[in-house]
Amino acid sequence: MLAGTFSARAYSFFDTLLWIACLNLLWMLFTLLGLGILGAGPATAAAHILVRRRSRGEAAPLLKSFTREYFANFIRANALALPVMAVAVVLVMNWNYASRADGLISELLAAGTFVAALFLAAMVCYLFPLYARYELPVAQYLMTSSRFAVRHLAGTVILLFVSAAAVYASQTLPGLIPFFSIGAWLYVTGWLCDRFFTANDESVADVAPVQGAPVQGAAAVRPTQQGAPVA
Repeated sequence: MLAGTFSARAYSFFDTLLWIACLNLLWMLFTLLGLGILGAGPATAAAHILVRRRSRGEAAPLLKSFTREYFANFIRANALALPVMAVAVVLVMNWNYASRADGLISELLAAGTFVAALFLAAMVCYLFPLYARYELPVAQYLMTSSRFAVRHLAGTVILLFVSAAAVYASQTLPGLIPFFSIGAWLYVTGWLCDRFFTANDESVADVAPVQGAPVQGAAAVRPTQQGAPVA
């Protein structure tokens, strides 16, 4: 019995590792297909949609599903990703300027840039998992992910820690990047966010009937249901 359980868990573990490695490869290939800038958003959206499906126990051919979701979400995902990329570029430019200059103003600018970069990273951790779960207007994804990052600090700290660990591991062992780094980050953050959103939806569903308010945070699975978490 124990041997059977161990074998099943070992198989599940290595199957997940293989799935993550394939997801990592697909993300890189489809990002390059969109010339990087136009490919990263749709590739990330497709990856998080598939991560959510896998976490729900849904099995589907990875390549076929990734390709379909990539092209189906190409425009909307870029509408999310491009503003975030623009803000990231501005923050990098500000940091490069402030870190090389002297004086109190430069130090304050550097500190403000660092805080803004942390907030942007936290928002990005929620952004595409939110996109994978809920059907919303594009602008509302940005607003809701920002609110979630601020109001759910425990989850935000966990996501930032996971992101920092992924960056550190990739810098320490660059060989991980082509095989696991991006895929593992997408999988873990997607899995965590899905549970954060589920807990939020359940708490809203418990509170709303008591207050006589409509339940706005009910679990909404793309693309058949709509709704948004009340962050």
